[in-house]
Amino acid sequence: MSVMSAQFCREYARHRAGEGRALRGAELKALPYLRSGPHARQWAVRAASFDAFVAHMAKPMAAAGPMDVLDAGAGSGWLCNRMAQMGNRAVALDIRDDDVDGLGAAKDFLIDAPDLLQCACASFDDLPFDDHCFDVTVFNASLHYATDLRRVLAEAVRVTRRGGVLAILDSPFYACEEDGRLMVAEKIQSGAARFGERADVLLTQNFIEYLTPEKLATASHTLSWLRRRVRYPMWYETRPLVARLRGRRKPSRFDLWTARAP
Repeated sequence: MSVMSAQFCREYARHRAGEGRALRGAELKALPYLRSGPHARQWAVRAASFDAFVAHMAKPMAAAGPMDVLDAGAGSGWLCNRMAQMGNRAVALDIRDDDVDGLGAAKDFLIDAPDLLQCACASFDDLPFDDHCFDVTVFNASLHYATDLRRVLAEAVRVTRRGGVLAILDSPFYACEEDGRLMVAEKIQSGAARFGERADVLLTQNFIEYLTPEKLATASHTLSWLRRRVRYPMWYETRPLVARLRGRRKPSRFDLWTARAP
């Protein structure tokens, strides 16, 4: 890990702790079904994405037997925990190992599923795995943190078995490139107020920040991506209308994006 990446990881963990993201015990194990607290509404959106992933991908594929699942950018590893509870073998990979909501927070999960869940601290643009060893490689609220989208997706294809699935959950997609650029500009403009003295570190990592269908297709020309529209809570679904009435840019959508590994 570079000095800049290590500094980002430290400062990002501190920022996340300040936001109250450090869940423990029953709350952590409830994810993504967090019913109370300041972030419950956000988790309701993520729960809808996860439910779609399970219904359309995980359950149908697992009908043939236990799967090998890689969560690339796993955070605390809650999705891997859910996959392990379904009887699958799962690897939670993240560049962060802090105990806020990095891999250090996964210790309770490891105790519950020691034979089915593993953690790996590494970057998803250089995966420490052999070729074709996972049935599913999922980016769970993480792909927008890529700095080289083409390389990250190539690595995902490399470690996924032929005919296996690559899945993208909870990364912001925009239909229009300009709306994505406006979002980034707004984030930079509000950086000092949002991040304080950490703004310089947290906003200078050259993450792609968002996706568009065209950007995804260009970075992975060997893949045919399918978008499955997820039914989110009403407040989320009405955001485009609210934005239009207020004269603002169109908001992003998450949804479920999948592709078969060639």
